[in-house]
Amino acid sequence: MTDAAAFELAQVNIARLKAPLDSAQLKDFVDSLDPVNADADAADGFVWRLQDDGGDATEIAVFGDEWLIINMSVWRDADALTAFMYRGRHREMLARRREWFERVQEAMVTLWWVPAGHRPTVAEAEARLLHLRTNGPTPYAFTLRAAFPPGAAEPVALDVPDGLGCPA
Repeated sequence: MTDAAAFELAQVNIARLKAPLDSAQLKDFVDSLDPVNADADAADGFVWRLQDDGGDATEIAVFGDEWLIINMSVWRDADALTAFMYRGRHREMLARRREWFERVQEAMVTLWWVPAGHRPTVAEAEARLLHLRTNGPTPYAFTLRAAFPPGAAEPVALDVPDGLGCPA
């Protein structure tokens, strides 16, 4: 039996921008980043989020594609994550996402359990997302709709080639 407190839930979501971050089209999105990040930081169950020197993650490269942006965080559990996602300013941003981001057919969001205190890297998130795209939900990389409990299986070793790009 696994001690759930020994694990925290990591999440990554990436999005393909419709325009440059400094464009008029993305102004409302960019202006909302600091308040939404502050809401996350104060949310019950929030543990950590990926940040660059500006306090968000907009300058952090993902899949070597300058049109992709990344959001990655760690939460106590799925209940804490979903409570944040579907309330307040974050919910308002979700409702407007099609204004700012391209619709993409492949998986752009994945979740996985990490040992408490572990802070995932972008390379780890990319590998988990690629695993989900290839294999569907597994204990190694899953979705909110097809979740697995902490410690459901040992991690799968992945052989991800260097420089692997995100398909268009």
